Amino acid sequence: MKTRLKTNETWNQMWNDGLGRAGIILLAIIIIVALIGPIIFPFDSTETGTSAAEIMNAPSAEHWLGTDEMGRDVFRELLSGARISLFVGLLATAISIVVGAIFGLTAGYYKGIVGTVLMRITDFFLALPVLPFIIVLAAICGQSLAITIAVIGLTSWPSTARIVRSQVLTICERQYIERIKALGATDFRILFVHILPNTLPLIYANTVLVIAGSILSEATLAFLGLGDPVNVSWGTMLHYAFESGAASRGAYWYLIPPGVGILAVVLAFTLVGHTLDKIMNPRLREF
Repeated sequence: MKTRLKTNETWNQMWNDGLGRAGIILLAIIIIVALIGPIIFPFDSTETGTSAAEIMNAPSAEHWLGTDEMGRDVFRELLSGARISLFVGLLATAISIVVGAIFGLTAGYYKGIVGTVLMRITDFFLALPVLPFIIVLAAICGQSLAITIAVIGLTSWPSTARIVRSQVLTICERQYIERIKALGATDFRILFVHILPNTLPLIYANTVLVIAGSILSEATLAFLGLGDPVNVSWGTMLHYAFESGAASRGAYWYLIPPGVGILAVVLAFTLVGHTLDKIMNPRLREF
């Protein structure tokens, strides 16, 4: 009951915040389009136009956003790309949050050698130039959605680990944790029953921001030609648009839609994430 009341209160605070409301509305539109759009307007990446005259055509009644270099409908391709981009972003974020939470919980609770070693590993990943590292890993491991998801997820966890660790250090100083230890509770129970629930608000807020970063990372990899060529995302669309010379041909209908889609989804998650962070982090609240 308390959880439900707290959830309702958080939702009301987000909705009453102007930027938060804008992010929620924009995100809802994107998710609905990504889920329903490809069902109504299916897209086949192996399909090509029936004639050379259908290549790089401007928007028309038949093709609302024109056609690409293979004569495929850009509007259908855009809707399919939305689903792929969100799918990669969500799964990569799930990996990132799980790894980061485990590292943060363990490093914050065990303050000796274990905690020191885990934080030095975290610092190592934080010091790495992330984008070049992701590009190298993707180039070595291959081009597929699974590889892209794994690479992004396993390189974007350090910020979550830092946030969780700082919260765990604070929680461990509270008296009830000492009492639980005195009663003989195991470390596993203390960590996952008594400490983890108190870190969830910050994890939720950080998760939304990590999703935005993951989608942007996927778009960057795909744009550089390291994405899955079969499952077309917005980044893949931009890659093929530039590769086919859409800019020099003036094919704005091929370049602008995926770019706007990436901008919109990253903006939506960023607005929602910052609003959640402001609500759940007392130091960021406006008085």
